[in-house]
Amino acid sequence: MREEKRSLRQKQIESAAYEVLEAKGYGGTSMLGIAKQARASNETLYNWYGDKQGLFQALVTRNAEEVKSHLDAELKTDNDALSILGTLGPKLLSLLTGDRAVALNRAAAADSSGELGATLSKAGRETVFPLLERVMLRAREEGQLAFEQSGEAVGLYLDLLIGDQQIRRVIGRLPSPTPAFCAERSERALGHLSRLLGAPSHR
Repeated sequence: MREEKRSLRQKQIESAAYEVLEAKGYGGTSMLGIAKQARASNETLYNWYGDKQGLFQALVTRNAEEVKSHLDAELKTDNDALSILGTLGPKLLSLLTGDRAVALNRAAAADSSGELGATLSKAGRETVFPLLERVMLRAREEGQLAFEQSGEAVGLYLDLLIGDQQIRRVIGRLPSPTPAFCAERSERALGHLSRLLGAPSHR
């Protein structure tokens, strides 16, 4: 019961953090401001998150958790690599173009210290990218894709999947994508990837 109560309180605090972030930007966001917005004590925030950077690292980590958990689980199965990418794509695109990711990226772009950008990279991209590399290596081992550098293969896949969708969301030129759009774009990205990197028997 205590764990459930803490989990609920953390969600309230993290939701308040996004509200303050959107209103004041990263530089204008303080632990005290978040505490007031969440109607929590400043002491609680410091005990749970350490400092502002720790709190935002928790936000980024939680935001990426569904994608990371999905990849972790899939890599433990015998599912072929392209099937894994097929189920991952819509989740990853939805994550990276979702409202919370957009709020974090807008704030990072306006943060001259670079602190939030570094947090986003460490808790987001640097966590998911190695898992995607493992998927690509499985695809090569299974003869589905042919490439020399796994990092370049991941980069190509992300370019095909995301393209300019995230930046257009960040600058307010696109609405939040629908599940149908994410599924369609994911399928198209996978098709292009197979044509560009597919081993001869899979083209």
